[in-house]
Amino acid sequence: MIKPHAMRHSLRATIAVGLLLMPVLARAVPSFARQTGLECVNCHLSWPELTSVGREFKLGGYTLMKSGNEERPWLPTRNDGPPPKLPLAAMLQLSATNTNSTAGADPSNFPRNNSAVLQQFSLFYAGRIAEQFGAFAQWTYDGIAHHSSIDNVDLRYANHLKRESIDLTYGLTLNNNPTVSDIYNTTPAWGFPFASSSVAVTPNAAVLIDGGLAQQVAGLGAYTLWNKTLYAELAAYRTADKVLSIFRAGTNKTTDAVLDGSAPYWRLALQHVWSEGKQSAMIGTYGINARKFPDSLDPTGPSDRFRDVGIDAQYQYIADRHRFSTQLNWIRERQNLDATFGGGGASNPSDVLQTFKGKVTYYYDAQYGATLAYFRTTGDIDNSLYNTGQPVTGSANGSPKNSGYIFELNWLPRRDVRLLLQYTAYRDFNGGRTNYDGFGRNAKDNNTLFLMGWIMF
Repeated sequence: MIKPHAMRHSLRATIAVGLLLMPVLARAVPSFARQTGLECVNCHLSWPELTSVGREFKLGGYTLMKSGNEERPWLPTRNDGPPPKLPLAAMLQLSATNTNSTAGADPSNFPRNNSAVLQQFSLFYAGRIAEQFGAFAQWTYDGIAHHSSIDNVDLRYANHLKRESIDLTYGLTLNNNPTVSDIYNTTPAWGFPFASSSVAVTPNAAVLIDGGLAQQVAGLGAYTLWNKTLYAELAAYRTADKVLSIFRAGTNKTTDAVLDGSAPYWRLALQHVWSEGKQSAMIGTYGINARKFPDSLDPTGPSDRFRDVGIDAQYQYIADRHRFSTQLNWIRERQNLDATFGGGGASNPSDVLQTFKGKVTYYYDAQYGATLAYFRTTGDIDNSLYNTGQPVTGSANGSPKNSGYIFELNWLPRRDVRLLLQYTAYRDFNGGRTNYDGFGRNAKDNNTLFLMGWIMF
């Protein structure tokens, strides 16, 4: 049951801290903007969603830099000054979460419910390293778990070839999360919601490519954009161990995914940009084929195979006052659970899991925004795989089905400060709408109201 006055106090605290910090941020902007001299709205519809300009900047290896004759300092000194030699930035997220009903449930399922918390603090090295080399590297402190570790990392080499009939951007990427290298905001690493509660209860089922390998693997890939129309990427991922262990520094090695050999990843997309960049559209496909050991501490014997194939599309309209975008993403995963089934961890030797996400976003004056999103997951019933047998987290029928809506409002009082109010409404949760866990809990009991103050500097 919602406790209005408790949530109000948390919301007031979160807003107050964000507003108090605003004067401190008056002389601070993210490192990419300091490097390029561009406003955030040039590269983002509203951060972190990229415009066509932002996509070109990422394709160029994060290396674009404004020209100037002044000596570059090591650290930023002023907004209109020369780019610093060290492209450092930081991010702070303060949040409060309210779950619709916690009555009769173990409080450990709802940590810090109705409390204002430091959700996340991140440090970035983000920008140019040398003429054709750049990086996006993030280290994050989790304010709920009180632990810090490596986050998304994308190291790039980029080049450009232009002839009479050819305009070719190409490069290499070394990263630690399949789809983090992607230039669109449809794939899992950069898809909506861009921020969500880290303490809310979430469904059990998810495809592997949707965060299942994030900060646990390392992959080397090659990418190209041909004539500003055809985008392609090929990569191979492996467990981030030995010399590559830096790509999962600080993560929990007892639960990290361990791959059996290399996992090929592919990406293909057709895009079109017109009206001098005001409008753009894309349709594409991507996927990964990975073998993973079920026991991270015993990476021997048989492994499970996951084949994920996605289809995605997006459209953007960006004008001075009005900004609109829509994204669609569908993923089908074929699971061959040879190892997990043999060990009793799955009821079926193979399963299929499908997910769909779609959203529409509108911003007025790049300051006031609203988003409506729909999500849905369906798949084969597998009691051993999806049912924990526990209240709140269980699935009485063993189904992975979940669906619902996300409503989100955004206010950016400054370009580097965001206040976000998000409501997630579940129609289905862990296979059902009523008594989904077998202990009397309904899907709507997990509806969440989430407020965040998000600050970049």
